Amino acid sequence: MRVADFHFDLPESLIARHPLPERRASRLLQLDGPSGALRHGQFTDVLEQLRPGDLMVFNNTRVIPARLFGQKASGGKLEVLVERVLDQYRVLAHVRSSKSPKPGSQVLIDGGGEAEMVARHDALFELRFAEPVLPLLERVGHMPLPPYIDRPDDEADRERYQTVYAQKAGAVAAPTAGLHFDDELLAAIRAKAVETAFVTLHVGAGTFQPVRVERIEDHHMHSEWLEVGQDVVDAVVACRARGGRVVAVGTTSVRSLETAARDGELKPFSGDTDIFIYPGRPFHVVDALVTNFHLPESTLLMLVSAFAGYPETMAAYREAVAQGYRFFSYGDAMFITRNPAARGPEV
Repeated sequence: MRVADFHFDLPESLIARHPLPERRASRLLQLDGPSGALRHGQFTDVLEQLRPGDLMVFNNTRVIPARLFGQKASGGKLEVLVERVLDQYRVLAHVRSSKSPKPGSQVLIDGGGEAEMVARHDALFELRFAEPVLPLLERVGHMPLPPYIDRPDDEADRERYQTVYAQKAGAVAAPTAGLHFDDELLAAIRAKAVETAFVTLHVGAGTFQPVRVERIEDHHMHSEWLEVGQDVVDAVVACRARGGRVVAVGTTSVRSLETAARDGELKPFSGDTDIFIYPGRPFHVVDALVTNFHLPESTLLMLVSAFAGYPETMAAYREAVAQGYRFFSYGDAMFITRNPAARGPEV
């Protein structure tokens, strides 16, 4: 399969650069995977798609204010984007500057704070801060908006680029399908006798990296840390026993569940994953998916195509463009039921 098969034309005007006033105000394009049928509606229509006995699985990662600005001790300006928190004082980070800092050099952080560049690991820099890193980020860090939101972050992003159920700090990008849910909608879902469970996947900046190979099969995914607990496994087993469906909220929840079920059986899992789901790869756990609209030629669009079928997915995206849906992190959403006979682009 070629990466170019997953290209589509997207007008710049459809990229959502700001959130809507209300989380639930987005539109919802509903795609029935088996038939390819499409239905337009509002995000609150997700309630109609859910059935009593279903299980919704959310990613409860919390986005950290991972972007820092500062300068080297020599005076050169730089920008730090934390990729992963290693421990209380150390991180792996992307560093942008005219000249890369050398091991042993000091980094002075705007707003107060300093760090030492300890070592370089390929494209990432290991930094050791002089104080606990998470409180420092909360104090002087900026929310790491995606590169296609080409504006500085503002105070509103601290709340809106975060799910209302975020708990475990560590992501540098939001699990954006969850941004549409507010407390009232979550209460309505539970009132419908739909169960909920939470996994954790700390989304990395690599999620925005373009696929730089021609053949999909040659692409190697970046690694992200995740945890699927025994409580989630038990919830899925109970859901299956009562005839319910597992509804994943976001591609990160899909990747978490399918990593934990890589051998066909869902088991507790904690650690790194580099799972890459594209057409032809099986799904062992997830029956339906809530997800935003993804970038052309992205691994996330490939995952959706594996779930719903390539022709059905690309047709849905063409319809979304034609109907003026808002794209990407602050954009609109889809509700997709899995297509058990999903085909790839080569068929």
